[in-house]
Amino acid sequence: GGRHYFLPGGLVEFNEPAKKALARELKEELNISIKEMFFIGAIENIFAEDKKNHHEINLIFKVIPKNFKKIAKEGHIEFYLKPIRDLGKILFLPKVLKEKLLKWHKNNKIFWEFSG
Repeated sequence: GGRHYFLPGGLVEFNEPAKKALARELKEELNISIKEMFFIGAIENIFAEDKKNHHEINLIFKVIPKNFKKIAKEGHIEFYLKPIRDLGKILFLPKVLKEKLLKWHKNNKIFWEFSG
């Protein structure tokens, strides 16, 4: 039980640069256009879900939007703004990303972490 929180995002399409994928996913999911984006880290995550093994690499960006409306465009997603200081109090996945984001907020150092 409990509510899980994730960063918005999605998959990179074949032959699509990660920054273009980020812009596309934020436009599709949240109707946000990007003014600026900065790479802040990566998480390599291995996990099992529904009896299937997954191995993903999450590229994490700080995004400054051109526009912002608090409305998710996809029906299965609820979008919440949370202050970074509240990150430690919520069930945020992957767990290692929560730790790295809190650390990044203090030191602004790019990170790479393996979680498996």
